[in-house]
Amino acid sequence: MEIVLLKLLLAHILGDFFLQPNSWVVEKEKKKLKSDKLYLHIAIHTALIFVVFMSFSVWKIALAIGVLHGIIDALKLTFQNAKTKRIWFFIDQFLHIVVILTCWQYYYYATINLDFLHTTKFWLFLIGALFLTSPTAIFIRVIIAKWIPESTTSSLQDAGKFIGIIERLLIYLFVCTHHFEAVGFLLAAKSIFRFGDLKEAHDIKLTEYVLIGTLLSFGIALIVAMTVMSITL
Repeated sequence: MEIVLLKLLLAHILGDFFLQPNSWVVEKEKKKLKSDKLYLHIAIHTALIFVVFMSFSVWKIALAIGVLHGIIDALKLTFQNAKTKRIWFFIDQFLHIVVILTCWQYYYYATINLDFLHTTKFWLFLIGALFLTSPTAIFIRVIIAKWIPESTTSSLQDAGKFIGIIERLLIYLFVCTHHFEAVGFLLAAKSIFRFGDLKEAHDIKLTEYVLIGTLLSFGIALIVAMTVMSITL
């Protein structure tokens, strides 16, 4: 029954990302529930279910997804603002996926195997991944706080923090999936992008500061990944 789930996901991707021009998004955010594009968007999602299944026998699931998609979009348009727009985007997509999984299960009698939630390996992997996000960022910041250069070039707010989190999670994933060569590629790629900035800065302290932070970030990610792998073997 996995083909059913794949078709539902395909319909969602087509409807939300390919058949919804940016002008529609702008109009919906401006007019909210009074926007004609909102209801056209809902109609497209409903019609896509018939298209991907090439049958009218799926009218129940098409109707359910269309109505629930409209309710979720209406909630997002009603409650989001300039500050929460990004958060509501992810909430919106998460709820759509929940609806798709629910329809897949109850309308097609598919069963979702959640036995992995009761395994030690899953919880260790989850804890390791979470530790490599904000907790590790805080540890690194505390460790290298005394070496912060007096003059640093301006950058996006919290950009360094998020770059570090992403690189650690990638290393974690690479090691846990036994793709160690990708770790070297990631380190080389970061070195290339950083080389130009550090060269132009002509600041030895800044270079050393970045190197310490990078090596700590990579080192902690490797240690956590190897620890999780050794325990779950």
